[in-house]
Amino acid sequence: MPLIVPSSKIYAVLKQIHPEIRISKKAMGVMNSFVQDQFEKIAEEASKMLSLHRKTTLTAREIQAGVRLLLPGELAKHAVSRGSQALSMFKKAYKDEAAAKKSS
Repeated sequence: MPLIVPSSKIYAVLKQIHPEIRISKKAMGVMNSFVQDQFEKIAEEASKMLSLHRKTTLTAREIQAGVRLLLPGELAKHAVSRGSQALSMFKKAYKDEAAAKKSS
């Protein structure tokens, strides 16, 4: 099943970086294909890490290693940083939701 990144997310990133640029539907399709391809490559590298270390649970550590292997220098650093930030935000939201359910 192909990964489909909501075009609104790609569009939001584009507007943060270059607010004056527009993107066509065809270009958005190309971007989605690119993101899907990178996702699959990172997942494949992370899977290799699991096999290499004889583990069965995929963690952020394997994902970060895959990103560092596949993306060049500063792009890898930025991707790992943003990924770590997103994971922290997710964990906080998850804890907050659990606490709200517990107090109800």
